[in-house]
Amino acid sequence: MRQLLLAFQFLTIMPIRVKGDISEKEIAQSAAFFPLAGAFQGLIAILSAFLLLQIFPPEITSGLIILILIISNGGFHLDGLADTFDAIAVKSTGDRETDMERRLSVMKDSTAGAIGVTALVVTILMKYLLISSMLHNYSLFTVYCLLFLMPVFSKWTMIIAMYHGTSARQDGLGKIFLNNVRINTVIFSSLLITVLYISVAELHLLKVYGANSTAVFVVLSVLLYIFSLASARFCIKKFGGLTGDNLGAISEISEILFLMVATVWLQHYI
Repeated sequence: MRQLLLAFQFLTIMPIRVKGDISEKEIAQSAAFFPLAGAFQGLIAILSAFLLLQIFPPEITSGLIILILIISNGGFHLDGLADTFDAIAVKSTGDRETDMERRLSVMKDSTAGAIGVTALVVTILMKYLLISSMLHNYSLFTVYCLLFLMPVFSKWTMIIAMYHGTSARQDGLGKIFLNNVRINTVIFSSLLITVLYISVAELHLLKVYGANSTAVFVVLSVLLYIFSLASARFCIKKFGGLTGDNLGAISEISEILFLMVATVWLQHYI
């Protein structure tokens, strides 16, 4: 139970504080429950969409859903996205060690650069366009299902990146996760997203879309796993490992990928 509460403490703004001494093992084990924290955000997205659509058109509702999701986790994934892209934009000097140190230094800087701001704008815009398109073109129950699943999968991608990555720093919370997440955490979290997907599919997707809804689960899982693995390797090359900022960036980009795959599926397999 402490690990579950820790997952909510790390990933949401819920006023949860685990009492007592917290070991590094407990912190690392909490990663297994990240998809449940994502499910909580997914429920917030569904409730927000349901209530807002009673008042506003789909375009405004889409923007407000994104805003509410950003608030629900304090926006720290977006902060990580901006810091990561600012660091990637650092020009190479030709010396790998020097370049990595400079990039890590940029990620620590609280000031957002032009590339980081551009990454933020493009990310939010892409989510807005994709969600708005879904609300306009597909049944509300289908959109509700996808809004619920989007943060579930994005939190899972962070675990995959943790497992395949190493820590770029010798301190910080990110190091604890990156150095201690094991295959059992990956298996448990994968079972969690499978159970959550099956639950949603049984409620609506299977009834309406049949076997296609199973196929898209496989495609999403494989694609996001490959994306997380590739991202971990990219960060090792650029930064010498991953940081908490990189994990936040992976989560944000994976949500765009999720929505893009879902949109293609809805267009071509229904």
